[in-house]
Amino acid sequence: MKINLKFKLPQKRTDGTVRKYTRSKFGNFMFFAFLFLFGAFSVLPLIYSVVTSFKPLDELLVFPPTLFIVKRPTLNNYLALPDLISGLNVPLSRYLTNSLFISIAGTVLHVIAATAAAFVLSKVDLKFKKTIFLIIQLSLLFNAYTLSIPRYLIYNGMGIIDTYWVYILPAIPSSMGVFLMKQYMDGYIPDALMEAAKIDGANYLRIFWSIIFPNVKPCVLTLVLFAFQSIWATIPTGTIFNESLKTLPTVMSTISAGGIARSGASMAATVIMMIPPIVVYLFSQSSIKETMGSAGIKG
Repeated sequence: MKINLKFKLPQKRTDGTVRKYTRSKFGNFMFFAFLFLFGAFSVLPLIYSVVTSFKPLDELLVFPPTLFIVKRPTLNNYLALPDLISGLNVPLSRYLTNSLFISIAGTVLHVIAATAAAFVLSKVDLKFKKTIFLIIQLSLLFNAYTLSIPRYLIYNGMGIIDTYWVYILPAIPSSMGVFLMKQYMDGYIPDALMEAAKIDGANYLRIFWSIIFPNVKPCVLTLVLFAFQSIWATIPTGTIFNESLKTLPTVMSTISAGGIARSGASMAATVIMMIPPIVVYLFSQSSIKETMGSAGIKG
C-alpha cells in the first residue's frame, strides 16, 4: 500500500505574479516556540535525575522538595555505589563488563539477523512471504510478560539457564527490527539493483554483503540504537542465579529498592545507566528520522 503525498504548488495570479504559500513570521515563531517547549519538557526527567544524583541526603529529605536546585553538590552518591554492592562478593566492574558484552554481542547478532530476514522477505522470490511477514507483524502484539513462561521452558530444554545466552538469544529474532528493515528496503532499495547484480553473476550472499548491507546503513544505525537500549536495560527473571553473570541493571534495581535513604545513590545509578544509550543515540540520531519515515510510507 502506497501513500501518495500531494503538495499544492504556487499558483499564478491574473497579473502574472506567483502566489507563494508561506507562514508569517509570527506563525514561524509560534511553531518553533511550540517545539521548544515540548522539547524542554521531554528533557526534564533527565535534568531531574542528574541534579538529584548530586544532592546530599539532607537536601533529598527537605520539604517542599527542590526539584532542579542543589545547594551543596556532592559526589558521595556515586562514590557510595561500590560500597552498596560490596556484600555481593562481585565487583562493580564485573557487572559493567557483563552489560557491555551482552549489549554489544546481542546488538550485532540482532542487526545481522534482522537485515538478512528483511532481505529475504523484501527482495527474494519466496512463497508465502506476505503471510510470513504478517505473522511477524502480529508477533509485535506479544510483550515480555506473555513470553516469559514459554521462554523459560525453551531455555530449560536447551540447557542454557545461567548462561549469557539467556540475555543474547531473545534479542536476535526481534520482530521490530525485521519490520523496520523490510520497510526500509522496500522504499529505498530498487529491484533493478538486484537484477543488475544477478546479471553480473553475484549470488544472494554476495548481493547481501556487498550491495544490500552497505545501502541500508541508516536503518542499521537505527536498529543499533533500539537493540542496544533494549538489551542494556534487560533484567532476566528466574533465568540467572549466578551472581557473576548478572548485569548492571539487575544490581541497580536492588539499590533503588533501598528506600528514600538510598534515593541519591539510586539516581546516581540511573544516570550511569543512561550514559551508554545516550552515546549510541548521538552517533545514530541522523538516521532515525529517515528510517522511521520510510517505515510508515509503505505497508
